[in-house]
Amino acid sequence: MIKKVLVIGMIFVAALASGCASSPKEDVPWSIRIAAPKHYEVWVEEMFLEKTGERSWRQPIGSVGCCWRGERGPSGKGAGVEPFPELIFLHWFSFAEQEYYTKLIEVPPDLQERMRAPAPYKTQVDVRSGPRHSMVIGLAPGGTVVVWIMNQIGNEIEVMRMQASEGPGDPSDFTERTKEYLKRHGDYLKEHGIPTDGW
Repeated sequence: MIKKVLVIGMIFVAALASGCASSPKEDVPWSIRIAAPKHYEVWVEEMFLEKTGERSWRQPIGSVGCCWRGERGPSGKGAGVEPFPELIFLHWFSFAEQEYYTKLIEVPPDLQERMRAPAPYKTQVDVRSGPRHSMVIGLAPGGTVVVWIMNQIGNEIEVMRMQASEGPGDPSDFTERTKEYLKRHGDYLKEHGIPTDGW
């Protein structure tokens, strides 16, 4: 009888423990990064992410000047995200245009599952396969917003293209940073201008 009570007690305690245990952490190292075309730097004032009913948080970004295309892009500043957000709000300043933009990105409900689909990527010794764990959000002149998913530069897939709205802000807040920006890129802007489409 004592053994039976002990066994029932152990089962009860085990059931309680499993019920109280937190759900396991996401198995994919999700990340979100911000990119901008070369010579067309931006300053991301605010980046807010939200998973409804779970978490809402701010991700500091700051200055972004790379990389839209080529051997280094798309890639940029960012961090890992947990949980994977449903909403992403961005407010940024374009140095070339002296303009602020805002955009609320509603992440498609099926995007995370699409990112889970195995995609090939190269290592130093072979070709492997894994989820496209990184979302890269590109911010271009004219308020163009492009979203790619990838696990390595070269296998990115464009999944969204949107138009941002002009946002609030005073360009004089960036007077000193704009001077530095123009020292580095002013000659390029004079020669090539500021394309607002074709990104």
